[in-house]
Amino acid sequence: MNPVFAIALWGTLFIATHLILSSSRVRPRLVAILGAQPFRGVYSLVAIGTLVMLIITFAHHKHAGPMLWYLRDIGAVRALTFILMLAALIFLAGAFVTPNPGGIGAPHEARVRGMLKITRHPSFVAFILFGLAHMLMNGWLGDLFFFGTFVVLGGAGGIHQDGRKLRELGEPYRRLVAETSFVPGVAIIEGRQRLGAVDIPWAGIGIGLALMIVLVVLHPYLFGGHPLQ
Repeated sequence: MNPVFAIALWGTLFIATHLILSSSRVRPRLVAILGAQPFRGVYSLVAIGTLVMLIITFAHHKHAGPMLWYLRDIGAVRALTFILMLAALIFLAGAFVTPNPGGIGAPHEARVRGMLKITRHPSFVAFILFGLAHMLMNGWLGDLFFFGTFVVLGGAGGIHQDGRKLRELGEPYRRLVAETSFVPGVAIIEGRQRLGAVDIPWAGIGIGLALMIVLVVLHPYLFGGHPLQ
C-alpha cells in the first residue's frame, strides 16, 4: 500500500470513528444495546486502536511523499511553531483544570470561568494548534496528512460536540454557546465575556510551560530533530 495513502486512511478512520460512534443517531442505539459503560469502553478501544495504527504507520513512513514546502530554515516560522506548541500545551492543560461543562454534565451546573472564557473547547483547540505547528515544520505530503488529522479532529470535533450537546441538553447548552466561543478570545473581543485576573488560567500556563520544557529536552530522543535548532 502506498505510504501516503496508508497514513491518510488511518487518519480518516480515526476521525470518522470518533464522529460516527458519538453521533446522535449511532450513539443512543449502541448505548441501548451495550449499556453506557460498555459503550464507553468500545468507543475508547476503537479510538485508541485507530490512533495507534495511525502513529505506527506514520512512524514507519515519516516524510513520505513529495515535499510541498520546507520552512525549517526560516527563523520567524520556527518561532511561530514554538509559540503554537506552547499555546497548545497550555490549552490542553487548561482543558483538565477547567473542563468543558458539556463534558461533565448539564452546563447550568457549572460556572463559565477560567479557560472556558477564552474557549469552550480548549482540548480541541490544543489539537488544532498542535497539528498546525507541526505542519509548518513538516511539509512532506504524508506528514501533512498525519498532522492534519489532528487539525480536522479539533475543528470537526468541537463543532460536532456543540451540535450533539445542543440536541441533548437544549437551552442550558445554548446559553453556554451564546456566552462563549470556540475560537479563542472571540467571546472576549465581542464583549460576551470579561476576563479578569481571577480567570487567568495560571495552573494551565504553569503546566503547559513545564510540559514544553520536557518536550524540548526529550524531543530529539523521542521524535528526532531539535525544536530550538
